Amino acid sequence: MIIIDKNFKYLINTIKKQTLEETYQEIRNKFSKINIGIQKSLEDFFEKFPYWGKLNINEGIYEELYNRALSLNKHIDDFIWLYNNLEDYRSKQLLYAIISNWYQFDFETLENSIEKNYPHYFDLDIINCDKNEVIVDLGSYIGDTVIDYLKYYGEDNYKKIYCYEITDKSFEILKNNLAYQKNIDFRKKAVIDVNGTTFINESIADASANTINDIGEKEIKTVKLDDDINEKITMIKMDIEGSEQKALIGCQKHIKNDKPKLLISVYHNHEDLWKIPKMIKDLNNEYKLYLRYYGNNIFPTEIVLIAI
Repeated sequence: MIIIDKNFKYLINTIKKQTLEETYQEIRNKFSKINIGIQKSLEDFFEKFPYWGKLNINEGIYEELYNRALSLNKHIDDFIWLYNNLEDYRSKQLLYAIISNWYQFDFETLENSIEKNYPHYFDLDIINCDKNEVIVDLGSYIGDTVIDYLKYYGEDNYKKIYCYEITDKSFEILKNNLAYQKNIDFRKKAVIDVNGTTFINESIADASANTINDIGEKEIKTVKLDDDINEKITMIKMDIEGSEQKALIGCQKHIKNDKPKLLISVYHNHEDLWKIPKMIKDLNNEYKLYLRYYGNNIFPTEIVLIAI
């Protein structure tokens, strides 16, 4: 057993022996000992991006810390399952780093897990592409992911790219940024598990963090990817602010039949990290799973699941 396995096993066994309240109190105690500036930074971050829960020290609100404890306590066996199903030790170290950060604010291991060799989503050691790629970019924003793909894989190394984006301003910039490129299909639709309509919930922090909701003022069409694209898909990237599980349900036929490469953000709550890999394995057990990290060393965001 190597050091990563030992560290993971020790941490998991520590958490497994605790009650939910004990895990929560341990996280609270660790939080109280970190730098006040970092405490404030986390508080501001969760105020701007409320995916994980509220944190307000002055008002005694520690919902985000409790949600960490709840996820670890209730789903520790799911995290063990994920660890055992990851294909390389870079992925295993990252999973350990995330859990260690959640539990004991381990910034160093998270820092050491940040991807420094390749661009966001595209690990060239494990993701191979050719001229027949039919790519679906869910949450295209202003085209940054597609631009990275063209830079690292080549401007002629695809057959067609579908770009889905729900925000008006981002959609227009997206079209302008990729106007020179052939065979790009721009679609202003939200991809989830039903065909219909929903509403855009605009983020106060950044347009890239806009979400969808059942109520609101700005309506948007929703589609299932299985119904919206008929041809064979070879790659699907998802960064759709917490709607990834629903989008997976809506493209399960493509996953079962086409076996596309999947590049999925798994950080918008405390369950996507283990639940989305299980959903993929349930759809097609042949998929191999990897994790890569493109965030910072304070709180683990920008976690990508690569399933091939």
